[in-house]
Amino acid sequence: MRFMTTPDNAAEKPAGATADTAPAATGVAAQSWDTASAEPHYRAAVVDLLGALAYGELAAFERLAEDAKLAPTLSDKAELAKMASAEFHHFEQLRDRLSAVGAEPTEAMEPFVAALDGFHRQTAPSDWLEGLVKAYVGDSIASDFYREVAARLDSDTRGLVLGVLDDTGHAGFAIEKVRAAIDADPRVGGRLALWARRLMGEALSQSQRVVADRDALSTMLVGGVADGFDLAEVGRMFSRITEAHTKRMAALGLAA
Repeated sequence: MRFMTTPDNAAEKPAGATADTAPAATGVAAQSWDTASAEPHYRAAVVDLLGALAYGELAAFERLAEDAKLAPTLSDKAELAKMASAEFHHFEQLRDRLSAVGAEPTEAMEPFVAALDGFHRQTAPSDWLEGLVKAYVGDSIASDFYREVAARLDSDTRGLVLGVLDDTGHAGFAIEKVRAAIDADPRVGGRLALWARRLMGEALSQSQRVVADRDALSTMLVGGVADGFDLAEVGRMFSRITEAHTKRMAALGLAA
């Protein structure tokens, strides 16, 4: 679930883009928030989306602070503290945006607390390396999901969502540390590969459950308030997310 991000797909073009240009925005994606939010179901979907993202960023901040306790060196602790600070800044942006559109931030986040806290309980890392893999692989799955949805959001909301999904530096940091650990002891790779597969399964399951429980978000994904999505496209979306996961595993030196 969202918590950290990765840059490995940040430069990829949206589905349907050519080698040189992205497709022109249409429907909701071509509108501003003031225009798009006149549709009540769309507004509800965006509030849900921002609420889920905001709690995810807050949880990321908390978790990075905890992970810093496992860091083997002072420089590693400092690096995680810097990333935690960036995540909290993202949370503040989302909280302020919710307030600006007339939503109470705590109420918007509340429906997602149980699911996200449950995910983190079920995937609590046992050591420093598992924490790094979780931040890089597990959390990036959620970031991919939000980027897919962002393509169908109004221009104002899309800019905010993509901004808070910017990499905080954890991707390169995690790759460096995990690869070094595998070089030092190749047996570590097998354990971390199994861990990453578990994260993949848990993250996808939690994402699907969250969406299923929120009618507005479900409608946004399968069509209706967000143009361009249908059931077939949802399947293709999860295929793209799985493919991105495989690339991240390779970047870490792990088998998918």
